[in-house]
Amino acid sequence: MPIDQPPQVRSGDLLHLTRTASPQFAHPISVRVIRARTDRPTYHGWLWIDAYQLGPVGDAVVRRKLYLMPAGARRLTYPRSTPPPSPGPRRTTASRPTTHGHRTGSGGSRRPVTRDPVRVG
Repeated sequence: MPIDQPPQVRSGDLLHLTRTASPQFAHPISVRVIRARTDRPTYHGWLWIDAYQLGPVGDAVVRRKLYLMPAGARRLTYPRSTPPPSPGPRRTTASRPTTHGHRTGSGGSRRPVTRDPVRVG
């Protein structure tokens, strides 16, 4: 690739954006590119993109329009055989009230519900 040509950004690319890509990324973010906006005028080496900002587990959190230098963006890759990391275990409170007014907690157990057949028709 010639030196005066910025790296190509395509739909589906995963990018990690820091201050190297633009001063607006003081707090680094990861995005999945929706499309590169070539219809907008920019300075040499800069690019407008539509992208989804990704959360900690790789899911789309918010859609954004970003102005950046592709040369400063770091490309991320997820191997196709390995899914993105799953969220950790859910945190629960020690005890919470149920709809019946009873409290469940670490020491209690729930009663099984018995159901009778329902007549239809």
